[in-house]
Amino acid sequence: MEYREVASINLARLLREGGTVRASGVVREAFLVGDERFPLEGEATWQVSVSSVGGDEYWLSGEVKGMALMECRRCLKPTPTPIHAYFQHLLRYQQGLEAVAFHEEDEDEYYAFGQPDLDLLPFLTEAFVTEMPYTVLCQEGCKGLCPVCGVDRNLVDCGHAEEGFHPLTALKDLLPEL
Repeated sequence: MEYREVASINLARLLREGGTVRASGVVREAFLVGDERFPLEGEATWQVSVSSVGGDEYWLSGEVKGMALMECRRCLKPTPTPIHAYFQHLLRYQQGLEAVAFHEEDEDEYYAFGQPDLDLLPFLTEAFVTEMPYTVLCQEGCKGLCPVCGVDRNLVDCGHAEEGFHPLTALKDLLPEL
């Protein structure tokens, strides 16, 4: 299957004749959400189909998969994390509409579009980023960073004792010795 880097699909034929249109492609380097960057190891691949469901309504369904590079929650090492996300959205064509807009009416949710070239990147990004876990570990037994000197304890034994956490530890400095 041949992949494209452009994350869009042309719906001109679908708008005229109905049926189904399919596209596939890749996203390289990272997904962007505002100023936030979600880096990838390699590239993420995607596939979508858009089908006419009657009138000016269309059903968008697809999947995106790739390896997100996330920081280990203990040692901050870049950790490849497999992501495989599926998505489905109702689309409504409104001729002349410049940008894709989300609408919520009663219990209906849909995206309105007005141009035959539909930008898929927002749909792909939302699905991929939403599927990412909150945290990851580089390995199950990750020892993390030393709180005293900051060295990666997986690579070096710095000799600092690991102090156990207790919520009342800070109070010992507040009380004079008896």
